[in-house]
Amino acid sequence: MKFTKALIKGKFIKRYKRFFVDVKVNKNNITAHCPNTGSMMGLLNENNDAWVLKNDDPKRKLKFTLQILKAGNNLIGVNTHLANKLVNEGLENNSFSEFKDLDEIKSEVFFNKETRFDFLVEKKKSKYFIEVKNVTLIRKNNISEFPDSVTSRGSKHIKTLIEASKKGYQCYVLFLVQISDCKYFKIAKDIDYEYYQNYIKAKKVGVKFIAYNCKVGSKEIKIDKRVNIIDE
Repeated sequence: MKFTKALIKGKFIKRYKRFFVDVKVNKNNITAHCPNTGSMMGLLNENNDAWVLKNDDPKRKLKFTLQILKAGNNLIGVNTHLANKLVNEGLENNSFSEFKDLDEIKSEVFFNKETRFDFLVEKKKSKYFIEVKNVTLIRKNNISEFPDSVTSRGSKHIKTLIEASKKGYQCYVLFLVQISDCKYFKIAKDIDYEYYQNYIKAKKVGVKFIAYNCKVGSKEIKIDKRVNIIDE
């Protein structure tokens, strides 16, 4: 997915009120929208390289949106709103080995009155639910992790995928690792052990978990390749 215009590079200053970040661009400080409600653990060090996208819509109060942060040697796409767009593009372009030559792609499909999943795709009369989780956490040894904070919503999704699998759907959780040059993934059970337990239960009944990383750059973010999931 190509950005509509060139990103502007600066230095991260701080995040506050959850949706606001200050970034120094040249000699000026700007306030940008932060499109990530997670903890963003490990990404918010002062003076980290940051890239923002300018929006010229006169109705917008904040003219800039944070898109990428650099942590260590990794560029990390922090705009969670892009995750489903990237996956949809990947599904259309056969970027995932598990979902080649699909007959139909539907987004935001309800399974029951309480829960909808990010995608329902069909191939040769088989139906697949796909729930996408955006990954931005990397702590050591080039291993990406999810979640970066306790996620009761994430656990709910896994439990509902278990229900869907019992009704004949093929069910997947796709961890979209918006981290450049990342080769491994694991569940951060020290952060949310309940999520880890639900992950183990779901695997036993046939829910599949896959992780794909992205090539992250100032002009484009796109699906790269599948990464190995480490179980500990």
